[in-house]
Amino acid sequence: MTRLVLLPRAGTAQWEDVPAEKLLEGAPKTRTIVLYEYAARNLSAGEWEASRGKWRIAYTEWEYVHMVSGACVVEGDDGRRIEAGPGDRFVIEPGFTGTWEVLSPMRKMWVVHD
Repeated sequence: MTRLVLLPRAGTAQWEDVPAEKLLEGAPKTRTIVLYEYAARNLSAGEWEASRGKWRIAYTEWEYVHMVSGACVVEGDDGRRIEAGPGDRFVIEPGFTGTWEVLSPMRKMWVVHD
């Protein structure tokens, strides 16, 4: 069995509203496209898009983010803040709580380990 996987160039997913209980500003919509899953290792990868707005987040998973387009601010409840745009990369670790704000419609590539 080979251990080399070519991911699809695109995927499809429906746009969804951010749940009302998390919403802080605007009326953002998000779309998550899963391009790869390795269930035995609780690992997945794909693309995520979002429109302008701000909402609460709480992570139980580990996530690597590579910004493709747009701009966002991720700010922890502890005040740590990352402003990111095209080409920026960052990691969100399990236990992180704070806010995600999309300043201009954005797209990111992600890898998540649960």
